[in-house]
Amino acid sequence: MNHLLLGIATNPSLPSDLTDRLITIADGHGCADAADDLAEALARRTDLSHAQTLALAARCDDDAAMLVHGGGLTAADIDPATRPRAALALLDAGVGRPEWARRFAEDADARRRWALASCPDLPPDVTARLAADPDLDVIEELALFTTAETATRLAGHPHAEIRRAVAANEATPPAVLAEMAAGACTVPAERCLVCDREEIPFVHDPYCPRPDCDLRAGASCDGSHESTVYDTQLAALQNPATPIEALTGFADHPSVLMRRELAARTDLSPEVCARLAADPDPGVRGELAGNPSLGEPFIRALAADTGYDVRRRLLHHPQIPLDVLKQLADLVGVGPVLLPRIATASAAEVEEVSASPAAAVRMLSAERRDLPPAIRDALATDPDAKVVKAVAPHPGLTDTQLRAMVAAHGVQVVAGVATNPDASPKLLADLARHSPPARKALIAIAGRADAPAAALIACLTDKKARRLAAGHAALPPPVIADLFADDDWRVVEGAASNSSLPVSVMGEVVAGEEARVVAAAGTG
Repeated sequence: MNHLLLGIATNPSLPSDLTDRLITIADGHGCADAADDLAEALARRTDLSHAQTLALAARCDDDAAMLVHGGGLTAADIDPATRPRAALALLDAGVGRPEWARRFAEDADARRRWALASCPDLPPDVTARLAADPDLDVIEELALFTTAETATRLAGHPHAEIRRAVAANEATPPAVLAEMAAGACTVPAERCLVCDREEIPFVHDPYCPRPDCDLRAGASCDGSHESTVYDTQLAALQNPATPIEALTGFADHPSVLMRRELAARTDLSPEVCARLAADPDPGVRGELAGNPSLGEPFIRALAADTGYDVRRRLLHHPQIPLDVLKQLADLVGVGPVLLPRIATASAAEVEEVSASPAAAVRMLSAERRDLPPAIRDALATDPDAKVVKAVAPHPGLTDTQLRAMVAAHGVQVVAGVATNPDASPKLLADLARHSPPARKALIAIAGRADAPAAALIACLTDKKARRLAAGHAALPPPVIADLFADDDWRVVEGAASNSSLPVSVMGEVVAGEEARVVAAAGTG
């Protein structure tokens, strides 16, 4: 794989004539995999002319499909007989031709019929044909994406796997989903994937050693297709179109997974919430604690729950009362994240949180980026490094304030200061040379559009930051060229994709590859 060539193929400064030459290289490349990689990189460009798009599409049907999704190809450009994947991509985008759908519905390749089955707005005769397809995977794909009318018909399909797919389809009518959730289908399924392949009764070993076995872990059948029936009920439970009235019984289901999925639904009644709040499994209670529809009485009750992750999930609840949040923040560690309740706090609440005697609470308000200057400046001089680190990226802080943070707390806050939008180029360069080095700061600086060359050169000393810095436009061209010989292919591609790379250098790389392809063709 030529990483230099791949990087140049994505370079925003690549001139059109070099793009043409790269398309030719991709078409005549000696290594199929390398040609595919190059063609894919070119297909991702947004500046291709229509002629270039057609030339690239003619090279590989896979790339043509990508060009369709990018908007570069239309139905007028495609012959489904020679570009089937591109034609299917157009059908998937809703801009293909009905006759194509009929063609693919009869295609001998089941993979194409499978791809067709998920396309929108299929003609009724095509849908009917796919619903009777001899390949189960095709019908399953149709069941997942089809209309309410077809989903209703497929809900009574003799194969349990098709019914499971119908239960996951949000277009399936609520009444049908309610029946599937209850396991009350009028006609029992005749088959499932397990009894299709194994002599029943059979329970699939979750650590099955057979490399060609694709049965789900724990799949089983004793004639009632029990594991697929379970999966069907679970799919209906996860489907937001299933009416909640049909799901309340799952609050007492023996399956913990079922109860956890129920606890995640945002349409629970207070009665169901009360049952789930008393669930013996902390995972169920934790899922409930994170449910945005949970009312205040349950939030307060769960605040006393010491089960794993319950309080942490509760901290992220958008409706948590401020007094409960402050209490939990001092008990449960919160990472560098703006909590939803803090994001919507009033000015008075922000002031209250910022004045808390607990550093863990003050840190919460420090994560906001719209603090009043007085509060922002007070937090910038906080004695606790975690608070200062949280407020360091806040806009409006001066270089003097930012340098004072680093002087007071050192490497603990350097990365936060490095992300401040108002940090000057001189400060960024000094941060990049900080001793001891702050790796996260180097990565942050390398990702900044306004990072100066001096800072970027310092970033090259870190493995991860080097990958980002290699593609930064402020890096001097000679330094960019030096990175072509780097041991890390990500650095090589980043340097080759750098918009500051001289066109003459791009041309030299392309010419070298052209010569290599010609030589390879001559010896072949």
